[in-house]
Amino acid sequence: MSAFLPPQLFHNARIVDPATERDERGGVLVRAGLIVDVGPHLMAGSGPDGTQEHDCGGHVLAPGLVDLRAFVGEPGAEHRETLKTASEAAAAGGVTTVVCMPETNPPIDEPAIVDFVLRRARDTAIVHVHPAAALTKELAGRELTEIGLLQEAGAVAFTDGTRAVTNAQVLRRAMTYARDFDALIINHVEDPDLVGDGVMNEGARASLLGLHGIPREAETVVLERDIRLARLTGARYHAALVSCADSVEIVRRAKDSGLKATCGVSINNLTLNEIDIGDYRTFLRLSPPLRDEDDRQAVIAALAEGVIDVIVSDHNPQDVETKRLPFSEAANGALGLETLLSAGLRLVEAGQVTLPRLLHALSTRPAQLIGVPGGQLSAGKPADLIIVDIDFPYVVDKLKLHSKSKNSPFDEARLTGRVLKTFIAGRLVYAYDEQ
Repeated sequence: MSAFLPPQLFHNARIVDPATERDERGGVLVRAGLIVDVGPHLMAGSGPDGTQEHDCGGHVLAPGLVDLRAFVGEPGAEHRETLKTASEAAAAGGVTTVVCMPETNPPIDEPAIVDFVLRRARDTAIVHVHPAAALTKELAGRELTEIGLLQEAGAVAFTDGTRAVTNAQVLRRAMTYARDFDALIINHVEDPDLVGDGVMNEGARASLLGLHGIPREAETVVLERDIRLARLTGARYHAALVSCADSVEIVRRAKDSGLKATCGVSINNLTLNEIDIGDYRTFLRLSPPLRDEDDRQAVIAALAEGVIDVIVSDHNPQDVETKRLPFSEAANGALGLETLLSAGLRLVEAGQVTLPRLLHALSTRPAQLIGVPGGQLSAGKPADLIIVDIDFPYVVDKLKLHSKSKNSPFDEARLTGRVLKTFIAGRLVYAYDEQ
């Protein structure tokens, strides 16, 4: 479709390319869905004859975001979210590539289901959707899936989603198998036995609220084991979500020793802490739980340093029947696609992370990990672009979100930074409407 578009010139922009740390005034020229030129020399009227021009109004022009962790209900739980509604929420948040988790019904553990998701996304989604396939059959943690066949069918990573593979022998075999395909293994680093009945971070706040706590060791014990298995097998390993200072140190040591180990952090753990739970706000019951402020500051510092590789939305739609319950009975999960960038800009505004570094963790690095050609503004790359007013203030209204479910952790929060337009291969798929 993009091949029939005229050449397009995006000018009067603050170009931010996180892959090269370019941050300057200029423009981007696009032809047939691909970037052909970038720089300060591209101004209004500088394109070839017939060029369609987009005045960016001085706002940020950046590559679209790549979200490595989003839960989508289709197939099997379309009442929570569909590929169509998830993609609309993604576009509104500047996310041009979504990796959907395998926790569907049936789970994405066979090539035919990978194919179904890809076909369904092609027909209904307005952004790129790539499935992550299950690491074990039925997500049961016992029998490995056919990693080679699933990768051939289009799976970009292998994970059991919110379920940690607790059997070390199974994970060792998975890593050994995946190594031969250079496949990415993603594990949820949380020991279900140590979590037990816990529903929030273990500490004084949990005691005050009368809730069972989840110790940091539920995360670090699994992470430490996984890193040792990655060393043993030589596999590419990614810790889905880290949330505390101890985990940061484990990942730092692994990287310093040369292992193929990376990690992600949820936007929730970067921008919220356990105090935000307030009087039992169930939209903030999450896995991993929100930690204390010291841990939050530790993961922010690790992000700025580059120890943490990617930021994810951890988009997990839940309906009112699973959230309008006492805190200890509510389901884990929160929306994240639409507010991912706006929430991340809090860190830029506070001077804790630069804008190129934030965008690197939101686009360049995740694209590299799954081997897709996004996350950078350079000739030959796809024109998956976003125009962002980073100074636009607004209050989140869950009723205006594009997702089917409304469990946003930022409901009624004041955020700054709004995606004005989102383009896929140079084609406009979202434009902000003030009404």
